[in-house]
This record gives sequence, structure tokens and C-alpha cells, in this order.
Amino acid sequence: MTSALPPVTIGIPFYNAEATLLDAVRSVFAQTHQDWELILMDDGSTDRSLELAHSIKDPRIKVYSDGQNKRLAARLNEMPGLATHDYLARMDADDLMSPVRIERQLSLLVRQPELDLVSTGICSLTDANEPVGVRGVAETQILHPRSVLLGSSGIVHASLLGKRDWFSRNHYREDIRTGQDSNLWVRAFSLGDLNLAFLPDALYYYREDGNVVLPKLVAGYKECLRTILRDSGPGYSVLDKTYAFGLTLAKFLFIRVLSATGSLDLLRNRRNRNALPQDEKDKLKQEIRSIHSVELPLAD
Repeated sequence: MTSALPPVTIGIPFYNAEATLLDAVRSVFAQTHQDWELILMDDGSTDRSLELAHSIKDPRIKVYSDGQNKRLAARLNEMPGLATHDYLARMDADDLMSPVRIERQLSLLVRQPELDLVSTGICSLTDANEPVGVRGVAETQILHPRSVLLGSSGIVHASLLGKRDWFSRNHYREDIRTGQDSNLWVRAFSLGDLNLAFLPDALYYYREDGNVVLPKLVAGYKECLRTILRDSGPGYSVLDKTYAFGLTLAKFLFIRVLSATGSLDLLRNRRNRNALPQDEKDKLKQEIRSIHSVELPLAD
């Protein structure tokens, strides 16, 4: 265990996640760093998710529910006020994380106190927990205005661990339904408040089945265009904004062509173009099996 590291709050908002929530929690219990509290925040679920959350009996777990469906951005804005500790980690209820994720990110933040956030690489999973690819950016990755505006900064939203104070002063826009993370990076970067580092290793396991679909892609690109027009402040030049808007519009038109020709799978294949060697795939599968084997302290 890593007792020398500070305690951390891990926040998992959930909505109708009964099929995956307990496995997400298992990956929290599997962490090498055990000094954590876990906030499980219900967003008005209508399935058994809330019942399952209450069934886990551990004093480090707090379950919150107000019966409302406020959506993800609102719940993430509530997290810092509920957190006990100075460091806050994100996680989605349908994903998993490597047992060393929290230890690795906390260690980096402690070594470099000028940082506010740490992002990791990801392993893409099918709904059957099959690893299909990994991706990430180098530790030397530098945030540029254009990459932030384009939503191609390399930041993996759900993998973030950062200082609670950063999340307290940088709020998600609750009036938009998609792309709230990219919108936040654009606004924070403009204010000079996006001090972030990258861990290239795939420490977060992300389920992508159902994400590469036309409605989600269209909504995402539309919101990116609105963000460039509305929320890019003085940190960006006119040239940066013009370039990003033009390229985003071109991508928007391109995905419509791909959809019309039945070729959207090309996008997912491109995202995971770094094919997994069999030994690496076997290692990831073994780690996933070990997470699934964790016995939770469930009520009888």
C-alpha cells in the first residue's frame, strides 16, 4: 500500500448503471492506494443502481441521492463540495481502472505541486470486457491553443485526478448536453488555469461500444463549433479560432459522409490503430479478471 501518499476522494456519478456499477466499485477496492473515500452519486436512476450502491457496506463509501435527474455536468459540479480530501478523482460508472491508477497519478501530483490535474492513457473495451486497443499521449505533450479548441488535447476526461480546488473554481457548463469537458478545457486554458500533465500508460479502461454513432458525433461537433464561437476567450488568437472552426466544420461534414456510406467503424478503428500485441492483451485481460474477482462487502 502507499500510505505516504495523501488521501483521495473518488467520485462516480451514475444513472441506470446496474449492469456495471459494482464492477466499477471493484476497481476502486482493487487500488494499490487504499486511503480513499468513494462518493457514489445517483442521478435519478430508475433501475436498481441506487439499491446496489446502498448494498456496499464500507465506511469509506458515501451514497448521495436526491431523486432528480440533473445530468452529468451538474453532478460533477457538486462533487468538490461533497469531497472530504484535497485530491479528487473522476470515474464513470460503466468503466474500470487499473489497480495502480490512483497511486501513479497522486505520486505525480505530489512530485510536481505546480500541477492541478493528471490525465492518463486509456484501454478501449468492448461491452464484453475485451481489450481492443490502447491510446494515450506522451508525457511531453504540450497543450496548444488549437488542439484545445479542436478537442484534440489528449485529455481523457474520466481519467482525471486533480486538486479539489481546481474543480471548485472551474465549473462545467450545465446548459449544454454534450462536450462539457472540452468546453471546460477551452475556458480554463483561456484563463491560464489548465496546468496538467499526462501519464501515457493505459490506466483507465473505457467502454466505447455505442459511442461511435452518428447522433453522438453530430452533437459533439456542433457543441465544439458553439464553444469556439462563444467560449474561447482572450487566450486564443483570431487565427487559432478560425483554423479550429474550419477544421471542426470539415470533420462534421466528413462524419456525415462516413455515415452515409456505412463507414463509421473506420473512426473507431482509427482511434485504436495501435494494435495490441498478444502478450499485452493477455496482461490487460488478466488485470480485468483480477478486478472482477474482488469481493465487495455487500449486505446480505
